[in-house]
Amino acid sequence: MGRRNNSQTSMSFSNAHHQATKIRFNDDEEEESSNLDDSIVATDKSIAVDDVSMRDPDVSFVDGCDDDKTSADYYFDSYSHFGIHEEMLKDAVRTKTYQNVIYQNNFLFKDKVVLDVGAGTGILSLFCVKAGAAHVYAVECSHMANMAKEIVESNGFSNVITVLKGKIEEIELPVAKVDIIISEWMGYFLLFENMLNSVLYTRDKWLVNDGIVLPDKTSLYLTAIEDAEYKEDKIEFWNNVYGFDMTCIKKQAMGEPLVDTVDQNQIVTNCQLLKTMDISKMVSGDTSFTAPFKLVAERDDYIHALVAYFDVSFTKCHKLMGFSTGPRSRATHWKQTVLYLEDVLTICQGEALSGSMTVAPNKKNPRDIDIMIKYSLNGRRCVASRTQHFKMR
Repeated sequence: MGRRNNSQTSMSFSNAHHQATKIRFNDDEEEESSNLDDSIVATDKSIAVDDVSMRDPDVSFVDGCDDDKTSADYYFDSYSHFGIHEEMLKDAVRTKTYQNVIYQNNFLFKDKVVLDVGAGTGILSLFCVKAGAAHVYAVECSHMANMAKEIVESNGFSNVITVLKGKIEEIELPVAKVDIIISEWMGYFLLFENMLNSVLYTRDKWLVNDGIVLPDKTSLYLTAIEDAEYKEDKIEFWNNVYGFDMTCIKKQAMGEPLVDTVDQNQIVTNCQLLKTMDISKMVSGDTSFTAPFKLVAERDDYIHALVAYFDVSFTKCHKLMGFSTGPRSRATHWKQTVLYLEDVLTICQGEALSGSMTVAPNKKNPRDIDIMIKYSLNGRRCVASRTQHFKMR
């Protein structure tokens, strides 16, 4: 099979930022299917950002160059521009799911104090007050906080939404505790940007003992794909560039995961659950882990890459709600994460590609992620064993 056919532009981390079955959250090594039931994903078929007044103003607040800025400063600056918020708001799977979770479970929010971590434009805070929250504290570190304040004022909610500009680890709330923490913290590959640690810090400092974190469950999955055409275009291209050897760049390209939308027809194996995270109980160290995998071929084919994606669930709702970012689900702005293998593996139906994936924040810049994959195949037509290192940045 050939290259995935879609109109969306692929994006590397150096530049960036259904078939329905039940979701499961077991940390076992059995085959897992992560496609959420249609009732779990956003229920409205005509999914769009409903309230035009909630859209971001056409204004940029990015500062000029500052030699004293740290990587964290540049991270927050990237969220100052309206464009990234427009993309997230227009991701209807993402935004509509949060809206449905809040509106359809207003018993959770009625007369509660809510803390919105990484509030952006304040859209989740607005949803919460519409569902009956007594007060929402919206914390946003980027300059978008200024726009969020204006949006709150324009929609008449200044008395129930307080926008606080600053890092969640540095600000002080005017209340001792909150009843609910809500956040859209997920990055590419689930953990890119390392915002989850900020949510865990917030939980430990401000959440009441019987409080709720939304969402409260996430799961990371792995599968394998055939991708000869695109690997040739993105990786092998550097072997001969107008007659010149540029393979030094090929080595760098191999080490950077690619964010792209994968055609479900490219999937060669089962989907394996790597890691489930319970946000209400986990600690920050749990974001570093090693997980085994066993990917069994569902047909005779080639394997050029592994693909990671994640599911998000809200288990405290009246019924299970959430969404998947997998190749068999409706596309989101997270797309999937493609990790190209140095070997082209020939695999026969029923044979298994086995190995492990190790994930940890980069020591120099914790918002980046270091990934190590060990894999082996002992098949009838192919025998291979290798360790590869990747860095998401």
